[in-house]
Amino acid sequence: MQRTILIFGSIAGLIVSAMLVVMMLIHQQNPTSFEWGELIGYTSMLLAASMIPVAIKSYRDRYQAGQISFKDAFLMGLSIALIASALYVATWVIVYKTVYPNFVQDYTASALNKLKSDGKSPAELEQARQEMSRMFAYYDTWVGLIGITFLEIFPINLLVTLISALVLKRKRADNIPSPLAGTTI
Repeated sequence: MQRTILIFGSIAGLIVSAMLVVMMLIHQQNPTSFEWGELIGYTSMLLAASMIPVAIKSYRDRYQAGQISFKDAFLMGLSIALIASALYVATWVIVYKTVYPNFVQDYTASALNKLKSDGKSPAELEQARQEMSRMFAYYDTWVGLIGITFLEIFPINLLVTLISALVLKRKRADNIPSPLAGTTI
């Protein structure tokens, strides 16, 4: 089980981390390109999370004779989710601290420009700026940066894990008679 967890957790983490790096490099070159960033980001998180049911089914069918309990499926999915989330967090911290340290300023400016073009009043713009400033204040501490980044991806992985464990659990059917039942040797 550990091998399956490591393989699929790493694949999921690589998918979401690669998309994160590509998107941040695009945003860094064009700081007004944030409009589709969240959609693409969360889509890549779902794509990466799709490794969870694939791993559970693969393990169940290959090594468990088609059987897996909800608990084992959930723990397997949770482990994959934690690995993928940890890789995503590590990637973001590295990108944010070294490659794109101006992310907060660029994102805030882009969001405020969008609100301004939507016709928001100066008071509404100031309120939005203050809210973003409070939100990104968490990025000033390691705990805040890591925690907020973890909370971006982990709930998605957890939901996919829960659904996958519910759908893919399969217990041994004790009430099905064996094809050899009733025969004597």
